Amino acid sequence: MMRSLYTAASGMRAQQTNLDVISNNLANVNSTGYKTSTAEFKSLLYQTLQTRSTSANGDYKPIGAQVGTGTRNASITTRFTQGAMLETANDFGFGIEGDGFFAVQAADGNTYYTRNGDFQMAVSSDGFMLCTQEGYPVLDSDGMPITFGADEYEPSKIKVTSDGTVCYPDANNNLQSLGIKIGLYQVTNPAGFNSVGNTMYEVTDASGPAVEEGENPNLKKSTLMQGRVEGSNVQVADEMINMIVAQRAYEMNSKAIQASDEMLSQANQLRR
Repeated sequence: MMRSLYTAASGMRAQQTNLDVISNNLANVNSTGYKTSTAEFKSLLYQTLQTRSTSANGDYKPIGAQVGTGTRNASITTRFTQGAMLETANDFGFGIEGDGFFAVQAADGNTYYTRNGDFQMAVSSDGFMLCTQEGYPVLDSDGMPITFGADEYEPSKIKVTSDGTVCYPDANNNLQSLGIKIGLYQVTNPAGFNSVGNTMYEVTDASGPAVEEGENPNLKKSTLMQGRVEGSNVQVADEMINMIVAQRAYEMNSKAIQASDEMLSQANQLRR
């Protein structure tokens, strides 16, 4: 009975973490580029009550007797499925269709990766710079910040093609490439990313290194859409169902604790 108390308590702790994950998904349902997360579970150690052996008649027993000791969270997995493309009035809003990620340079100097393409054109010492809402520079295919001379270009006339090539109209209003390409990067295992907040991720040994799509001909190229951003891939109906399941599982584990407590109470009241 004491074992059942701790087993049920482990189930309650696991479901609390599950509800934390579900709540975060629902809170970010309108976050641009957000990717939903799922809590995964695994069983704890098993205690052997009886090993496989023979009966008194010498017959082999086909099975033994083992009892589990509970559960715990094995991982919290991020699902990098495609989100819906939402129209935006921002001329520098970009959505990615495919497996690519934008690269940005954070204030600490590290490069992070994101699907949030809601960018802005900020004034810099060199003229204009494409950056995130936080002011982090967006990197090109060579890993350099994307800048434009203030005396040479008007930001409102800058266009970007589906492969990320930055163009500007000439005197005849024909788009000409500026020799700049917005970097689109892929990793082998996106689920291995480490989330750093603001819908940004950093590479780890589990994710593998980030590779610019143009450097590897074997990668399936992503498509860039200007004037659209990628919404979150959270499915509200699914999350509500998951929340109900988590709530019921938490309730059942609490009932198991109550039942164990009542059984212990009955045992304490035994008289010789």
